[in-house]
Amino acid sequence: MANPKTTTRTRKSRTFRQRLVRVTIHLFMWTGAAVLYYIGFSLFFDTPVEYGLKHSTDRLRDEYGQLAARYDTLERVLNNVVERDRNVFGILFESDPYDFEADRDASAGYEALFTLSTRRLKLGLRDRVEAMETQLTQLGDSYLALQRQIDSVGEGRDRIPAIQPVINKQLSLLTASYGMRIHPFYKTLQSHQGVDYTVPEGSSVFATADGVVKETATRNSTSGKTVVIDHGNGYETRYANLSEINVQKGQRVRRGDIIALSGNTGLSLAPHLHYEVRYQGMRVDPVHYFFMELSPEEYRRIIRIAQSGMQSFD
Repeated sequence: MANPKTTTRTRKSRTFRQRLVRVTIHLFMWTGAAVLYYIGFSLFFDTPVEYGLKHSTDRLRDEYGQLAARYDTLERVLNNVVERDRNVFGILFESDPYDFEADRDASAGYEALFTLSTRRLKLGLRDRVEAMETQLTQLGDSYLALQRQIDSVGEGRDRIPAIQPVINKQLSLLTASYGMRIHPFYKTLQSHQGVDYTVPEGSSVFATADGVVKETATRNSTSGKTVVIDHGNGYETRYANLSEINVQKGQRVRRGDIIALSGNTGLSLAPHLHYEVRYQGMRVDPVHYFFMELSPEEYRRIIRIAQSGMQSFD
């Protein structure tokens, strides 16, 4: 016969285990419900901190968009002013040429922007907008001053050398620029005070501005057959190593007139045209005077082409 005490303990133990299982199941159920509630709440509702951060980001994004639009507008206006300023510079040529070397490392600056936070980008954009507004004001004042000078120059613009002396639409014919270059015969560095165009013998040579023929040289010399035009405003142009001269001393010429044919006369390595520009008696770089037919991009390109040639042809 079973012991009543043992049976009672067994029943109590079984009851305890059943209660423990029920408690454990209820605990897991409530925990799961709490987790599901938290997930659902997080998906559809923001905590106060999240709500503040989200709206702060929205305000920053709106402000950044407004600054970006303002910056784009200012950039368009500034580009227009800069373009007009370049044209004025080209007509008057009263200042040094623009420096195009500064934009080589622009791509590195753009890559660095990707590492900045939204706030840093916004502050940086604001500073750039303010700097651009200041620059725009300065450029506007400069443009008005230069425009007044242009108005005072009047028809004198036609007497400034402003085109290339030969047809060079591809910009590839200019092979030796102004500066220290290797002499073709002496093989030493010497001052080359003009530019050389490698054109076939007999190519048309054009007057680059209105003026009067000051000199024509047909005698045997290192420059060969030469034409010098006085433009009457401190400018003179010189065309050397010609094969044929079509003008006479004292003759008036206009920009674009064919004054000669290119050749290979004088101390010349190969058929070419040597062209010089003088201002107030000083030789200057002719490349900076092609503004009437070159766009800013073509101007950059012809400078790079000219700087690549180290040997002159005369």
